[in-house]
Amino acid sequence: MTDEAPRSSESEAAAAPTVLEQLGGLSGLVASVLPVLVLVPVNSRWGLGLALTAAVAVSVLVFLWRLARKETLMPAVSGLMGVGLCALIAWLLGDAKGYFAYGIWYSLVAGIVFVVSIVVKWPLVAVIWHGINGSGHRWRSNRTAVRAYSLATFAWAVVFFGRFVVQQWLYVQDDAVGALGVARIIMGLPLTAVVVLVTVWAVRKANASERAA
Repeated sequence: MTDEAPRSSESEAAAAPTVLEQLGGLSGLVASVLPVLVLVPVNSRWGLGLALTAAVAVSVLVFLWRLARKETLMPAVSGLMGVGLCALIAWLLGDAKGYFAYGIWYSLVAGIVFVVSIVVKWPLVAVIWHGINGSGHRWRSNRTAVRAYSLATFAWAVVFFGRFVVQQWLYVQDDAVGALGVARIIMGLPLTAVVVLVTVWAVRKANASERAA
């Protein structure tokens, strides 16, 4: 009996989706920058209307490609809806910079929410991870787990605030579409990769502490 519990925990951990998979996988992260890569040069050469059409078209193609590969559906749907919303904002504002407005203000709100979750001792990394994997909230009684999850949540908050500060500063500058595109890409994949590593460390440390307890 004593050997079955550890084996069960290990098999459940192996079956649980990884942090990267929950974010849509590597293909999802790469696909998230493709509309921006299309938007900036097309806007510079042919104008806003064609640029937004091209960005949405690329997003639709990416969605269909991920659908054909039977990848996780929710990140694909949210990515498509996000591009559509960003394109709509840019169209209403009549400026390609508007494409980045939603992401900028989302980063500010997300950063605040992540910090608040740490203050109230419900770090969002833990809430999201255990909510997706259906493993309950036993982690809250383990101080080491709470600290690890809080550190990972703080890392996400720092990234969100960093994105807001840099991109909002660029947004108020004139002719900053190209710079915003570069900032979105640089502060997207590389920073996400770093914070995912921190999250993986936190999840593993928390799981090890819970098993030891």
